[in-house]
Amino acid sequence: MIVTAKSTRSTPYIGRFAPSPTGPLHFGSLLTAVASFLEARRQDGQWLLRVEDIDPPREQPGASDEILAALELYGFEWDGAVTFQSASRAAHGAAIQQLVDAGKAYPCGCSRRDLADAPRGTLGIIYPGICRDGSSASEYALRILTDDIPIAFNDQLQGPQEQSLQSDSGDFVILRRDGLIAYQLAVVVDDHLQGVTDVVRGIDLMDSTPRQVWLQQLLGYAAPNYCHLPVAVNELGQKLSKSHGASGVDLQHPEGNLILALELLDQRPPPELKASGITDIWQWALESWDIAVLRQLTEIPMPVQAEEQ
Repeated sequence: MIVTAKSTRSTPYIGRFAPSPTGPLHFGSLLTAVASFLEARRQDGQWLLRVEDIDPPREQPGASDEILAALELYGFEWDGAVTFQSASRAAHGAAIQQLVDAGKAYPCGCSRRDLADAPRGTLGIIYPGICRDGSSASEYALRILTDDIPIAFNDQLQGPQEQSLQSDSGDFVILRRDGLIAYQLAVVVDDHLQGVTDVVRGIDLMDSTPRQVWLQQLLGYAAPNYCHLPVAVNELGQKLSKSHGASGVDLQHPEGNLILALELLDQRPPPELKASGITDIWQWALESWDIAVLRQLTEIPMPVQAEEQ
């Protein structure tokens, strides 16, 4: 038996871009924003903007405003008001309670020391189920029960995917010991609340998708259609991210950066477009967008000058 994500393609397209306020918008995130926005518009759909602010220790003061200002400067137009994930805390808690009441989640008091000898897989520590039969710890996380049934979904760009949670991650955390909601649970609940039908994001999040599909199954949610883009990498082959020193996008020359983003997404804008303004660049992109050219690519090597922007 295989648990398969249930597609929602028959419903109107609702996409989203969901940056975390851990720093300014960098070029790698700009690529994702461009691709997700253009795909939503190509499908005559909505494009929502959600700030994923559920991890205060990692957030930078003012980063949310900086990201929104950069997106506006680059000419993005989202549907409806910007939402903040922290505002969904009650819904996250209700979903967790539903899972606990159904016997699908349990408290885990294991510390890092307790898991020092645990087996490791491609996703990190494979939780060995130490607390499945109960924990007496005063401080604990909540973990979701998994089994050995493979999780399968069909990715728009990367094709059929399958993962066994039991052997790749084991029971994973949905509520952290510090009381913060784990990413996997929060993103599933918020996508459901917003009616998101299609998720366009970087391939670095591909390994998270089976865990999210599993939560969707347990909570009775329909799964979005997934499309995982190749990620931008620097000259060392590292994902272009804040953790690897990526700086914010150039706010002085958004036209040139937008053209570069389209070029790296293999859309081949004509040379004369470089003399155009933001509005004309977007008009060309909306008329010419074809996400299929990125099929089965996993990386986008970045020019050095772009990495520095």
